Amino acid sequence: MTLTALLLVSGIILIAAYFTYGNFVYKKFGLSDKRKAPSHTFKDGIDYVPSKPIVVLGHHFASIAGAGPIVGPIIAVTFGWIPAVIWILLGGIFFGAVHDLGSMAASLRNQGKSIGVIIQKNIGQQGKQLFILFSFSTLILIIGVFADIIAKTFVNNAGVASASILFIILAVAFGLVSRIIGNSKTSFVIISIIGVVLMYYFVYLGMQLPFELDYQIWVYILLIYAFIASVTPVSMLLQPRDYLNSFLLYGLIISAVVGVFIANPEIKMDTQVYISADNLGYLFPVLFVTIACGAISGFHSLVASGTTSKQLDKESDAKIVGFGGMLIESFLAIISVGAVIVLSRGEYLGRLGEEGPVPLFATGLGNMISSVGISEQFAIGFVALTVSAFALTTLDTCTRLARFTLQEYFEDVKHPVGATISQNRYLSTTVVVILSVMLLASGSFSTLWPIFGSANQLLAALALLTIAVWLLRQKINATFVTIPMFFMFTVTLTSLGLFAWNNFKNEVYVLAIIAALLFILSVSLIVLASKSLKKEIEKPMDV
Repeated sequence: MTLTALLLVSGIILIAAYFTYGNFVYKKFGLSDKRKAPSHTFKDGIDYVPSKPIVVLGHHFASIAGAGPIVGPIIAVTFGWIPAVIWILLGGIFFGAVHDLGSMAASLRNQGKSIGVIIQKNIGQQGKQLFILFSFSTLILIIGVFADIIAKTFVNNAGVASASILFIILAVAFGLVSRIIGNSKTSFVIISIIGVVLMYYFVYLGMQLPFELDYQIWVYILLIYAFIASVTPVSMLLQPRDYLNSFLLYGLIISAVVGVFIANPEIKMDTQVYISADNLGYLFPVLFVTIACGAISGFHSLVASGTTSKQLDKESDAKIVGFGGMLIESFLAIISVGAVIVLSRGEYLGRLGEEGPVPLFATGLGNMISSVGISEQFAIGFVALTVSAFALTTLDTCTRLARFTLQEYFEDVKHPVGATISQNRYLSTTVVVILSVMLLASGSFSTLWPIFGSANQLLAALALLTIAVWLLRQKINATFVTIPMFFMFTVTLTSLGLFAWNNFKNEVYVLAIIAALLFILSVSLIVLASKSLKKEIEKPMDV
């Protein structure tokens, strides 16, 4: 079998799913343009900003993608490439796309608020507090880890740092010009073309003008940037940067597909399925925790209900942004698998251990892209830069999401400090940045990161639980949500149980305790949701 055939079949399946299952799910959520979107009802020019669907898709896709659909699938190929491909396609269509669109739909119907607030309305105040504390802690961990990763990347590759700075300047200029031209479609298309051309030119220019600083200085600069991106109007920096950056990823996908079709490489890896893999564990549940962003990821629910829902111009835009954005990411995950299955299993395992997933992806995909006539060195550099650019997108989006989460937690707090935090975006963002600096200074983020995979999938299970309760309270059949929900809870609880036990045996008590607490959190929210639904069922019917 050739890689061309795999990409072609996968693409057809994902496109067909968008127009069939996507339509079914969209109708089940009852979205309609007859209702005003929160971006209009609560328009403030800062967070609630009605925007064109292609711009919101760019922001959403850039925020949810990052390195997730690259790193996870490549590592998961250790279990065999066939189970990885099957989970990406089935998970992306029936789990991830439902999860993302559902999070967006529930948020649209709840003033553009996050999953935490939706839990409060449908499950209870205690559920909201538990979920927000969990999601806020997860976001702080992501901010700390990505600040560390990006700072180290900038130190090791000063050209990537230069290109990233140029991207930010370009995004601000694009945002200012977009405000000036208003809703003119022709003008927007023209400045988009100019912006994309300049962005690709800056990839080249950044490599020619390396900008070097120490690791510690980069960390502080990155967190200052994240602070600014969190408090400024979304249309000034975050949205235009994500929109323009999305064309890097679109370009990567298109050039990869063209390169594969020209080179038409054979799949050299064997088709055997490996139930157990060294250093990873058993296929179940590890495969479903390792491949997250390419199939289903709880982080997506935070983005969908945190920033994206506040920018949708109308409810119907949620389908292309939520369902469509997830399927594009699934296709990127298939490309990631394709980048390594052109190797033999022995060569793949050897290089994965020596190089790591991102360099392996960059080299494999760069070789294919070079078949279109681009130099192999530039192609590999372009792939690596694209991955780094999306890591920076994750950093600034997470900072804004953490700010929203903190503000929503204190919305019901009456004392002056709580009221100030909930209303003042500068103070709430300062708290987020200070906590991130403390985490980085302690060095504990490297100890905590191994549990992120399980925590992330727990977020997905809890988001699906929230969506299911929201639908059931409206007397809507939620089977298409509850089936993925039960599966994700099974995966998560099994993973957390094994993780806690293994770390306890290895005397890593901190991780064992955290895993056990997450297990208890999950069960607690399930119980609270069950009680909420029981009360709803026991309500006397209106006569």
